[in-house]
Amino acid sequence: MPRNLKKEPVRSDGKRSYWLLKTEPAEWSWEDQLRSDGGVSRWDGVRNRQAQKNLKSMKCGDHCFFYHSGRERRVIGVVEVVRTWYSTTDDRGDDWEGVVDVRTVAEIRRAVDLRDIRAEAKVMKDFALLRQPRLSVVPVPERAWDRICEMGGGFGGEDNEGEDKKEVLSE
Repeated sequence: MPRNLKKEPVRSDGKRSYWLLKTEPAEWSWEDQLRSDGGVSRWDGVRNRQAQKNLKSMKCGDHCFFYHSGRERRVIGVVEVVRTWYSTTDDRGDDWEGVVDVRTVAEIRRAVDLRDIRAEAKVMKDFALLRQPRLSVVPVPERAWDRICEMGGGFGGEDNEGEDKKEVLSE
């Protein structure tokens, strides 16, 4: 985890994109994220080319669902991109793999299981989580983001009214 995070502006277009980041709880859990330095961690270990492409598309200020994969398969929290994609070097010296840095925003009030997300087929029809289940970084359509937030009772720090249900009070 780099201590000197590069300060980057929030998206110039003023819009926020939404993502889902999968992690095996045994490798990096929500509790690990909460214990990370200032709630900020490097999102690494993404090897798939499409998932890397999705990481490269992230902008500062974008929000991501923190998703426990494996046996749990559920949305557990929300993190925010605080540093856009930057290259790292793997064991072979290749630098195609990169990472983003994310900051803990809040825990979802009620974890949202994958089976409950699947049950919302009409709203979730464009959600890559259901179309490409093995991909570890996927975009979340705004409609799906809103519905998952609603299903989970929102997340800490928000007032849960109208448009604010997907926003978090600033620090």
